Amino acid sequence: MMKRCFTSADILLPDFRAVPAESWAVVACDQFTSEPEYWEKADALVGDKPSTLRTILPEVYLSETEKRIPVINQTMNAYLSNCLISHKNSQIYVERTQSDGSVRRGIVLAVDLEAYDYRRGAASLIRATEATVLERIPPRVAIRRGASIELPHVMLLIDDPEHTVIEPLLAKSCPEVAYEFDLMLDGGHIKGAWIGEAEQERIAKALDNLITPLQMEKRYGDASLPALLFAVGDGNHSLASAKALYEEIKNEIGAEAAASHPARYALCEIVNIHDPALAFEPIYRVMFGVDPEDVLSKLSAYVSALCGDAEAQRLDYVFGKQTGTLTVERPEQQLTVGTLQQFIDEYLRTHEGAEVDYIHGEASVKALASKEHAIGFLFDGMGKDQLFRTVIYDGALPRKTFSMGHATDKRYYLECRKIK
Repeated sequence: MMKRCFTSADILLPDFRAVPAESWAVVACDQFTSEPEYWEKADALVGDKPSTLRTILPEVYLSETEKRIPVINQTMNAYLSNCLISHKNSQIYVERTQSDGSVRRGIVLAVDLEAYDYRRGAASLIRATEATVLERIPPRVAIRRGASIELPHVMLLIDDPEHTVIEPLLAKSCPEVAYEFDLMLDGGHIKGAWIGEAEQERIAKALDNLITPLQMEKRYGDASLPALLFAVGDGNHSLASAKALYEEIKNEIGAEAAASHPARYALCEIVNIHDPALAFEPIYRVMFGVDPEDVLSKLSAYVSALCGDAEAQRLDYVFGKQTGTLTVERPEQQLTVGTLQQFIDEYLRTHEGAEVDYIHGEASVKALASKEHAIGFLFDGMGKDQLFRTVIYDGALPRKTFSMGHATDKRYYLECRKIK
């Protein structure tokens, strides 16, 4: 049997009878990066109460990294001494009520960073879904290097159309509640319950089954494909930073000692990509500083020369008051956005002054494309059933391929784990 890339963890939580849960949990650090007022409100709500806000660096404050990191590390150590309680060999079943009232379900557990590779073309059990920007890793490693605990906002996806892993927990009650409360600043509601040993073993076997040759053949048409169990949905750069620090530690102490080092693992929440509450939204493209007619001419020539065997794709374009459609008859990429992005990247390299922006919402695309020297592209979003197939066949997706939920619905920091 293939070695498992996941495990239970010694999860740390405060005693919520003494620590207000609403103040403890804070949204992921990479949200509201242009809205310091959001983080100022969070700061006011927390005050002097224990909070994960004091153990993270919101990216809106990245320019203050050098000043903030020592304080963060001191706070982590203080919480380990007087706030956090260890729950050995644990997993948590999570129900998250989102801003639209839907409930997203997941399981908090640890994954083995030896089985994670964010490079394009990776064949590991845990892979990135979008291109990793290497420049974003060192600042995050610097934050993690002195940290005694980790707090996950990473969400990993599983491709479980038959709902065999997480959903059976609905029918089997987890009676011991770990926490339940409203999340701050319109974050919805969250409930977590401890998963018993028998259920943990059932979950493990169900995860094992997702990557058997039979299942790989059934879902992706080829039993010989390298198995993909977890695809990163949110927090890829955080997971990549955890991997980078682990590799750094392994180089320092050697592979044998690193094999049992706590930094080898990372705490994550796994979610079924087929969960109805999990919504994928396309991220469109608008090009600026260009001659729209020239872009269309070169794009038409580009797609006409493709000789792939993926299904035909449709690209709608708009500039000024003009609209139209291009059909890609023989695309080489599985996704329309992949075909378009490859063209845009090449166009930008050869046309000085040309730029691209990544836009949510058709109305915004049309408004921006109505300006001079601009053209917008609209296309069908990626279906949930396409994600794993595309990562398996094409590697990591182009950057900004899809968005997964609104900012307030992102994972909040809540559970912790020692990493040194």
